[in-house]
Amino acid sequence: MRRGELDDLATFATVARLRSFTRAAAELGLSPSALSHAMKALELRLGVRLLARTTRSVAPTLAGEQLLRSLGPALSEVARGLSRLADWRDTPTGAVRLTTFGWAARTILAPRLPAFLIDHPDISVEVIIDDRLIDLVAGGFDAGIRLAGAIDSDMVTVPVGPDLRTVVVGTPGYFSRRKLPISPADLEDHICVNYRQLGGGGLLPWEFEEGGRDIRMRVAGQLIVNDEVLSSAAVRAGAGLGYMMEHDVAAEIADGRLIQVLGAWCSPYPGCRLYYPDRRVSPAMRALIDAIRWQSS
Repeated sequence: MRRGELDDLATFATVARLRSFTRAAAELGLSPSALSHAMKALELRLGVRLLARTTRSVAPTLAGEQLLRSLGPALSEVARGLSRLADWRDTPTGAVRLTTFGWAARTILAPRLPAFLIDHPDISVEVIIDDRLIDLVAGGFDAGIRLAGAIDSDMVTVPVGPDLRTVVVGTPGYFSRRKLPISPADLEDHICVNYRQLGGGGLLPWEFEEGGRDIRMRVAGQLIVNDEVLSSAAVRAGAGLGYMMEHDVAAEIADGRLIQVLGAWCSPYPGCRLYYPDRRVSPAMRALIDAIRWQSS
């Protein structure tokens, strides 16, 4: 193999994985035009078309898919070899790609990640926020952060937050117009703010527990959103009841700005976990795990 061909093959794998010259160029630190020319040159050398291009998208051809399947294990082995070299360095270095959802990014990463970056100037971190569950390997991610209940059992998991509790709240103004619900069934007579999950497109059910029995309810209301900021704004304005993380509303419940209802029906559940598919991780990944691991008091 001539010098530079391995780089070109790795570049092709990145384009095929991301299915975008723009995103691949950003990840590789190249211009989209330079990347396109490099791929055309690779196709010319190999004598086969690897990528099908349109004005809106790029995707591997059948030949490209075959090459990608062959390259995957080899490039992974090269990456593992390079990460083992990092074990010989005095300080960890490298790149880490994470996928997570908005609430975890705000409550777990935002308070801890900046200090980690300052303490580890040779480590770069990319965080992609998406409510949908992402295949780590297919998406090119080193790890993810999700609620424990959403993670496959074959993943290695590390706790990065405490147990959580989701509660039902409304403003005093809202309850001046409607009776307090005594049981989840009473929610049928209330206006509830719904959250739509992007992955499957369904509405997030409101979950309760009674005597060890799980209850999942579909509630109705005027507003359906996929953004927690807009959802919480509607609840805090008195436009409806919200199904919200207790962590986010504890202070407002304490000072009376919000009223919590159905508390006896809302039980704690395991919180967020960082998860990854392989027990061996790079020094950069290990340093990040150590920095954000939850230490219960």
